[in-house]
Amino acid sequence: MSLNLTPLVLENRLRARLKFKQLQLLVMVAEHNNILRAAQVLNMAQPAATKTIRELEQTLGMDLFDRTSRGVTPTLFGEVVVRHAKLILSQLRHASEELVSLNTGTTGKIAVGTLLAAAPTLLPRAIVLLKKERPNINIQVVEGTNDKLMPMLRVGDLDMVVGRLPEYRERDGLSQEVLYYEPVSIVARKDHPLAGRGELTLADLMDEEWILPPPQTSLRRQIETAFRKAGLQPPIKTVESVSILTNHTLLLETDMVAAMPYQVVQSQPGLVRLPVNLRTALGPVGITLRTGVDLTPAATYFAGALRRVAKDVSADREMN
Repeated sequence: MSLNLTPLVLENRLRARLKFKQLQLLVMVAEHNNILRAAQVLNMAQPAATKTIRELEQTLGMDLFDRTSRGVTPTLFGEVVVRHAKLILSQLRHASEELVSLNTGTTGKIAVGTLLAAAPTLLPRAIVLLKKERPNINIQVVEGTNDKLMPMLRVGDLDMVVGRLPEYRERDGLSQEVLYYEPVSIVARKDHPLAGRGELTLADLMDEEWILPPPQTSLRRQIETAFRKAGLQPPIKTVESVSILTNHTLLLETDMVAAMPYQVVQSQPGLVRLPVNLRTALGPVGITLRTGVDLTPAATYFAGALRRVAKDVSADREMN
């Protein structure tokens, strides 16, 4: 289904006929790939949900979902509409939270994405601080890497992402605030064969098995750049993982080495920093937000808590 419509005609049709219930349904169907499950979540009858989608497709003059025996998936048109539907619903949620917060000053919900550098210290301390001051604010934490979290931030599924800041090529539509600069260390267990040696070079680590974050992360690219600048090939024998618990266990039980942000190392007992000079090892840690979108009051309070904790983190590192 496809009609030759101008943007103005489509806009007028949407203004006249689009309802928030339809937006919610579109998002639910896209998330579940199933009209029945989406209808159940929204307390609708399946025939009514199917009819609603058909009416919206007729209004737009285009198919929004492909129907198969395995369920439904958004078409290219559907992906565009669902993306904007998420943004509209996100703004509606922000408006309602802001109104309640203005009235009570104590409620709200925050969805925060976290990267490895923020997970052990910055984020937990900020959550503790916020809950002391605003105990009725609910926080959802989503762990991941930039390739997962930044798309969620762009469509409004997350209010912010906290951790090592993405590189320029990943910043489209996003704004950043640097909280501090985080050094990176090469670490191993305390009784690792290399732990008692004097100063090491990257060449000394060529034959070691490494734990590294995935290739799409800033930290991985920094480590590979450090090896290439030293005239060496990046590590080949690797385990790719951003799980703090998994990495800690692997390091304690094997002779593997890993590249870790300073705060992550500080939180892991039984590990030592190997005496390797990483010239490219400083990276900015901070908050990533959507450009041009105001934070809810709850998210604003949390950003303030992050800034306060970041000052303490920086001070602790300088003392050590």
